[in-house]
Amino acid sequence: MRVAGKGIYGDAKAVPFSFDGQSFEAREGDTLAAALLANDVRLVARSFKYHRPRGVLTAGSEEPNALVTVGQGAAQVPNVRATVQEVFPGLAARSQNAWPSLKRDALAINDLMSPFFGAGFYYKTFMWPKSFWEKVYEPAIRRAAGLGALSGKPNDEAYEKAFAFCDLLVIGAGPAGLMAALTAARAGADVILADEDARMGGRLLSETLEVDGTAGHVWAAELLDELAGMPNVRLMSRTTVTGVYDHGTYGALERVGLHRPAAPDLVRECFWRIVASRAVLCAGALERHIAFADNDRPGIMMASAVRAYLNRWGVAPGQNVTIFANNDAAHRTAKDLLDAGVKVNGVIDTRDRERVPESTDYEVFIKGRVTGTAGRHALEEIEIEHKSGARTLKTDCLALSGGWNPSLHLTCHRGARPAWSGQIAAHVPPEGAVPGLAVAGAARGIFSTAGCLEDGVKAALSALGELGLSARDVEVPKAEDGAYAIRPFWRVAGEGRAWLDFQNDVTVKDVEQAAKEGFRSVEHMKRYTTQGMATDQGKSSNVAALAILAHVTDRSIPETGTTTYRPPFSPVSIAAMGAGGQGQGFAPRRLTTSHEASVQKGAPMIEAGLWYRPSYFPLRDEKTWRQSCDREVAMVRNAVGVTDVSTLGKIDVQGPDAGAFLDYVYTGTFSTLAEGRVRYGAMLREDGFVMDDGTAARLGADHYLVTTTTAAAGQVMRHFDYVAQVLRPDLSVRHASVTEQWAQFAVAGPRSKKLLDGLLDAPADPAFMAWAPVTVSGVRARLFRITFSGELGYELAVPARYGAAVYRMLVALAEGLGGGAYGMEALNVLRIEKGFLTHAELDGRTTAFDLGMERMCSTKKDYVGRAAASRPGLTGPDRDQLVGLRAAGAVRQLTAGAYLFAPGAEPVSDSAEGNVTSACYSPTLDTGIALALLRDGRARHGEHVKLVDHLRGIEALCEVCDPVFYDPEGGRARG
Repeated sequence: MRVAGKGIYGDAKAVPFSFDGQSFEAREGDTLAAALLANDVRLVARSFKYHRPRGVLTAGSEEPNALVTVGQGAAQVPNVRATVQEVFPGLAARSQNAWPSLKRDALAINDLMSPFFGAGFYYKTFMWPKSFWEKVYEPAIRRAAGLGALSGKPNDEAYEKAFAFCDLLVIGAGPAGLMAALTAARAGADVILADEDARMGGRLLSETLEVDGTAGHVWAAELLDELAGMPNVRLMSRTTVTGVYDHGTYGALERVGLHRPAAPDLVRECFWRIVASRAVLCAGALERHIAFADNDRPGIMMASAVRAYLNRWGVAPGQNVTIFANNDAAHRTAKDLLDAGVKVNGVIDTRDRERVPESTDYEVFIKGRVTGTAGRHALEEIEIEHKSGARTLKTDCLALSGGWNPSLHLTCHRGARPAWSGQIAAHVPPEGAVPGLAVAGAARGIFSTAGCLEDGVKAALSALGELGLSARDVEVPKAEDGAYAIRPFWRVAGEGRAWLDFQNDVTVKDVEQAAKEGFRSVEHMKRYTTQGMATDQGKSSNVAALAILAHVTDRSIPETGTTTYRPPFSPVSIAAMGAGGQGQGFAPRRLTTSHEASVQKGAPMIEAGLWYRPSYFPLRDEKTWRQSCDREVAMVRNAVGVTDVSTLGKIDVQGPDAGAFLDYVYTGTFSTLAEGRVRYGAMLREDGFVMDDGTAARLGADHYLVTTTTAAAGQVMRHFDYVAQVLRPDLSVRHASVTEQWAQFAVAGPRSKKLLDGLLDAPADPAFMAWAPVTVSGVRARLFRITFSGELGYELAVPARYGAAVYRMLVALAEGLGGGAYGMEALNVLRIEKGFLTHAELDGRTTAFDLGMERMCSTKKDYVGRAAASRPGLTGPDRDQLVGLRAAGAVRQLTAGAYLFAPGAEPVSDSAEGNVTSACYSPTLDTGIALALLRDGRARHGEHVKLVDHLRGIEALCEVCDPVFYDPEGGRARG
C-alpha cells in the first residue's frame, strides 16, 4: 500500500517488525499503525464490550481502536496506541482482548447478544441472587471484558523523573507553536517547546500545504534548525504535556526509549514537572466522526488520518476511497488522494448544493448520507442516500470528517468548562481559565494555516509583555488562509447500531436510552453508558454524544454542558510518575546494626515498617517457627533474652519550653517529670483519636528523648513539626529525629541485671521507669529501665557505630546465662500476654477511652485533641473497648482480624460486636489468647463470645477477660 513518491521520510531504510507473530517490513519513521496499513493489515484489535473487529481510526494519540501489547514478559506494555508507537528493529507487537486469535475471537459471540447488553445492562441484571455477584457474575465479566493485560511480573525497566524551568512553555509544535517559540526565543526568553510527536511540525507534516512558498514540512524543519541552535531553547519531542496544576506547574511525559530496542542503560520514559512563568497552548484540533449504522468497521477512518498516512508516511489506507463529510476540509482529502493516483469514489457531503465545493475530478453526493456498511474484518462496501437517490459503493476505505474539536483539554484541568461556538460547531477554550496560560491556533478554533501562524506570534508577544521582555519584529510567513465552512451533522437516523465510543462500544441508542431512563445530566449519561470513559477519554466521540443527548432532551448543546476534563491528557504509566519508586526505591530496606548477626544465626527477616527485623532464631532441631517462638518466650520469662529495638522512633526535644511542648503534644504531663526519670504517654490526633504511644525520658532540665512506635515514627515526627510550626509557634523548642543515630537493645528476663553487670564498665541499676548514663568498653551509653515484655527489663542505647559489636556481646552473655536472642514473633507474644499495645490496637479508630487509657488524659491542661475527644459518641458503652480473649472451647486457635459475635448470633456484618486486633498461642498460659475491641467490653468480663474468621474458616468460643493476662500486678517488671 506504499505510494511511490509520497511521504516526507525520503528513502528511509527498511525496518523488520512483527505483529501477532507474523513478520513484516516497515520503513524508518513509521508508526506501527502506518506500518500495518502499509502491509495491508486492516484488522488490528477488538472492542472492549462486544469484541467487534476494529481497525486504525486516527493518526495520533487520540486513537481509540488500535491498541496493542508491545514487548514480552515483565517488560510487556499493554494498551499501546499503534498510532504513537514508533517501529524499531525487532519490535514485537500483538493484538489483545481476543482469544484464540484476532480473526477468530470466541467472545465475538457477545456481539450477537448485544440486544441484551445495552446501556445499564450490568446495573439491571446482576443484582439477583445477591450471592452470585462475587462467585459468578464478577469473575465472568472480568474474564470477558478488558483490553490488554499486565504480565503480573515485577518490571525492572528503568524510568526517570525530572524538573525543568522556563520563561515560556509552548505546548504543541504545529504552525502556531513554532511561531510562538520562535518569537519568544528571538526575544531572549528561556523557551521549552514540547510536542507529543516524534517529529515536530504538527499538521504541516501531514498536509500538502506551503508556507512562504516552501513545502510545510520543509519550512518547519528549517525553523526547528534555527531553534535548535539557540542556547535559550529546549526542544522536547515525544513529550506530551499531560496536566496543568497550580502555580504554573505542568506535568509532561517523555517517551525516551520506547522507540528503540531495549538497552540496560536506556530509560523507557521520563515524567517531567515543568514550572513555567507563562505558557502558550498550541495543541491543535482533533477531528470527530459521524455516527451511522455500522460505522466502526476496519477501513473506516478519519479523513485527516487518511491524509496523514498518505502525505507523511506515503501509505494509502485504501485503493478505492470514499469520503463522508459535513465540511470543506474533507474535500482536501479527495484532492490529495487523486494527486497521488489513488481512486476516489467521491465525496458524500451532508450539506446542500450551495454550501458544497464543486469538483470535476470526483463525484460529489449532495445531501448525502451513509446508511450502512458491509465487511466483517475489513470494509467492502457502503450504502448511501443522497439528493438524487440511493447507491451501493464498493470501497475499502471510508474517510470521515464531522468537523474539528479544538484540543482545549489542558485549559479545563483546573475546573473550568469550555464555551460553545456555533461558528465552528465546537467547544472553544474558556477565557482566563488557567493563570499564565494563553491559547493559540487551532486549539482556540482558528483553522487556517495563516491564522495559526499569526495567532502564535500574537500569543508569544502577549506573554513576553507580561514577562517584561521586549520582542523583536517577527515577520509572519504567508500561507493558506481559507475559511472553515461546516454545517453541524452528528448522526444518520435509521436502523442498526450507530457507534459513538468505539473502544467502549457505546451507541447512539445507548445515549438515547440513558436519557429515557432519567440520566439527563451529561455526567450521569457518561457513567450510565461509559461514553468517554475509555483510554482515549472520548476525544473523537464526546461532542457527538453531547449533541445527541441535547437533541433527545430538547436542549441546546450549551445547555446540556460537558463532562469534566481531568488530567492526564493521554495515558501515563504509573512507573513513570513514580520513577525511582520501584524495587528498593518503593520500599527501601532499612537494616539495623544487628542485621548481619541475625542473618548469620539463620533468622528469617521480615519487614516491620521499612525495617528488616528477625522473625525468630531457629535451632537445629526445631522444625517450625512455633517451636522457636515458644522457646524464646520461655527463655525471656525464665532466663534472659536480647532483641534489637533500634527501629523505635527516637526524637530529641530541647529548649526552654521543651516540657510545655510535650505537655501540649501528649495527654499527660511531662514538664513535671524529674530528671533521670521516664514516663509513658499517649498522643491524640486533632480529631480526638489516639495517634501513638511511647515514652519520654528527661535527660536534662531542657532536654527530653521521646520514643515512638516503629510504625508511626514518621507520622509522629510530622505531627511534632506541625504542632511546633502551626499550633504552638510561641514555644521555644527544637526537635530532631535521632532514630538512626542510636542502636538500642532490649534486655529482658530475671537474669537481665546479671547480664548487664557483666557488660557495663560499672554496675548501674536505675529504678523502674528511670534511666542512667553508663559506659560499655569506654563508650558512653544510656540505660533505660523499661520493659515491653512484662519481665525485669532494660533498654541499652549506644551510638549506632557500636551497635553491631554491642549486640554480639549481649547475645553471647545471654547465651552464657541460659538465654539468647529473640525475634519479632516472641516479642509479639510477650507483649500480648502483658496487654501492651501496638498499632494493631492503635489503628486510627480508637480513642483513649476505648483502650482504657482515659486516666492518662489530664483534666488540668490543654493538649492536642482534648476537645474533640470529649465529643458525644467517643465514650460510653456503645464504643468497642479493649479486652482480652481466652479460648474457651474445643478450638484453641484465635486469629487476628476475626470478628466477634454473640454465641447464638448469625455471623454477618450487622451482628458483629467487635474484632480481634492481635492473637497468639501463649506458651506461658498454654492456650490461645487475643486482644480485641468489643462493644462495651469492660463490662463483659466473664462472658462468652463467638470468634469467626471467614477467611480461614475458623470459629471458636472465647471468654472475655482483662487484657493483661500475665502478672497483672506488675511485680516482675518492677523487680
